[in-house]
Amino acid sequence: MSFVDINRVNILPNRRPLNDQKVAELMESIKANGLLNPITLDQNLNLVAGLHRLTACKLIGLKEIECHIITYEDTDHARLAEIDENLIRSELDALERSELWLERDRILERMGLRAKVGDNQFSQRGGEILSPPPKTTLELAQEIGCTERTLQYGKQIAKNIVPEVKKMIKGTPIAKSTSALLKVARAGSKERQQAEQAEIAAQEAIAQQNRAELEKQKKLAAEAREKQKQLQLIAFQNEMAQKEAKESSKSTQRVSKNVKNDEIQIQTDEVWILDRHMIYCGDTTDEDFIQLLPSNAALAIAPPSCSWKHDYLINEAHVVAVMCREGSIYNLCKRTQMPFRFELVIGKIYTAIFSQEPLLKPNHHPDIEGIEGIVSYLVSFFTKPGSFVIIPSIGHGEALIACERLRRICFAGDEDPKRVNEAILRWQRWTGKQATRA
Repeated sequence: MSFVDINRVNILPNRRPLNDQKVAELMESIKANGLLNPITLDQNLNLVAGLHRLTACKLIGLKEIECHIITYEDTDHARLAEIDENLIRSELDALERSELWLERDRILERMGLRAKVGDNQFSQRGGEILSPPPKTTLELAQEIGCTERTLQYGKQIAKNIVPEVKKMIKGTPIAKSTSALLKVARAGSKERQQAEQAEIAAQEAIAQQNRAELEKQKKLAAEAREKQKQLQLIAFQNEMAQKEAKESSKSTQRVSKNVKNDEIQIQTDEVWILDRHMIYCGDTTDEDFIQLLPSNAALAIAPPSCSWKHDYLINEAHVVAVMCREGSIYNLCKRTQMPFRFELVIGKIYTAIFSQEPLLKPNHHPDIEGIEGIVSYLVSFFTKPGSFVIIPSIGHGEALIACERLRRICFAGDEDPKRVNEAILRWQRWTGKQATRA
């Protein structure tokens, strides 16, 4: 065991991001008990294992740190040891684990320790075994404590999700779900194959010094990669929206004790302010309501109870979602001038999606039941925090509560004072805040 100057330890790139909570816990432990597990360095004092321990010791103010110094043949051997240490010690999410599995696989392939299709068990020359036999996927899976299929799924996730989408996934609930990650990885598979074929053709064009063909294939590859990225973004948004919707259905019963539950006297043509939201009591096809709306809303949602006289919504919102009963979308499309894009089947509700601009449709129909969850899904999928959402029929306040919970801004209306009263009271119970007349 050795001690080295803490500032001489080199931290190479491609390290996992630090977990601040873990560092804080280690600081308390080291202050009380000392460093129980020394860090591991290579012969050049490059850190192999123990970034959180090293960071905790630096923050405490230690000048030296206890370490194991191990001599590795090369950087691949050192990185392999670091990956194995992380797989054993660290609390990794599914995405992080998948990326380490793929990197480990590629290192072993460079080292000649990864079996390929058609390999014999032993590579021999003159009867002499030159190196340890390359390892199959099954053997590698057994080494890291998972099934062969799990390892294959993990490598598919790490290899096929484009970097920009991976960056968005990190830190979200999707990063912890192998099934959700697989759906994202498999989105745009056809486009990925097209890009790969074009990239191979581009390399052949380089070899043949065919500049025109090279430019053509580069353009085809770039277009396919961009389409793949867009489809994966849609798949990611779809998975996030489903998780938000399912969380919404679990948390809609919250009740605050800090507000009166007395019935509010609602009058027609009144406008009510609910913190950042607005509710209008009156006919939502009238100009009085339309003038209150923002012209740059991300989404408008019309529930099944809404009779259709709301074509104006297409000029106020980027996307209009009209929730219909089975078999009624065709009749709706005959009555409206809004540009129809596609239908979503969410639970037992058919939702017609309209927009002035082309939209990409999710690959999978969301597995969500109940109006509460469906509305939350639509809000989460088509909008971002801070977006405006228009609701021309307030129902039982489902969209209002979804907007409150998901940090959107709701502009709602209804001509029935009782429904407006019910929605306001529900919001007050949920938030503990008081609505006010404008």
